[in-house]
Amino acid sequence: MTALAHTGAAAGPDPLPLAAVAVLAAGYLLAVSRDRRGWRRRRTVAWLAGCAVLAVALGPLAAGPGDPRVHMAQHLLLGMVAPLALALGAPVTLLLRVVPPPVGRRVGRLLRTRPVHVLAHPVTAALLSTGGLALVLLTPLYAAAERNPVLHHALHAHYVAAGYLLAWSVAGPDPAPRRPRPAVRAGALLAAGAGHAVLAKYLYAHAATLPPGLPDRDVEALRAAARLMYYGGDVAELLLATALFAAWYHRRRPRRPARSAATPPSGPAPGREPAALSRCTRSRPSTAA
Repeated sequence: MTALAHTGAAAGPDPLPLAAVAVLAAGYLLAVSRDRRGWRRRRTVAWLAGCAVLAVALGPLAAGPGDPRVHMAQHLLLGMVAPLALALGAPVTLLLRVVPPPVGRRVGRLLRTRPVHVLAHPVTAALLSTGGLALVLLTPLYAAAERNPVLHHALHAHYVAAGYLLAWSVAGPDPAPRRPRPAVRAGALLAAGAGHAVLAKYLYAHAATLPPGLPDRDVEALRAAARLMYYGGDVAELLLATALFAAWYHRRRPRRPARSAATPPSGPAPGREPAALSRCTRSRPSTAA
């Protein structure tokens, strides 16, 4: 979900990731403008908020000093906060509303394929998120990313993609065929959170050697970053759990039947027949002699 900070000095933000974020925001707004049925404003706000979080993480924080705590905040935003906001924007639903029907059918068939089903399962998403993070931080891969800008950007893309996949599979409003029941999703989220916490504690206890291969090592700064990883991850996971149970409550809540504007909320007024009955009476021909 997150990664420990880079200890080297920041060289400033790279314009390429920021351009990608701008494309995401502009493409979503273009799709909203083409939706003739009217798109929910809160979905647009969620997507743009996610893009704003990405821009902050890839812009000001990337240009900040080489403090491990600053870079830990960057990766918390990239891997946990921004993906949740993006998932709540329901981009797949918006896409299906604006594309031509043949394209929509192809997208629907793709969502129903077995590889997508396996990839979008909450357990798979949790493994990609927390397991991928452990692979980076417990091996020389992290130090290698400091020396290779392409690998560095690839790791950032992985954090965002894995975080989005977890948020989508656990609490996303987008269609997900054969989505497991809420108990399975909550269990996967709990396991991911536990793995994230254990990894943060392990990194704190072994800050003198982990991540391996770093040329310069400030043990106290790395421990502070591990603490931020631990507590910041808890907050982000609590937000995801809130989204999960809010969606579950919304689906379980009984739906009230729509009332006609001519019908009073508490039934017909005394001495007045219901509007529907009145219409039937007026439309029935009289049989009196």
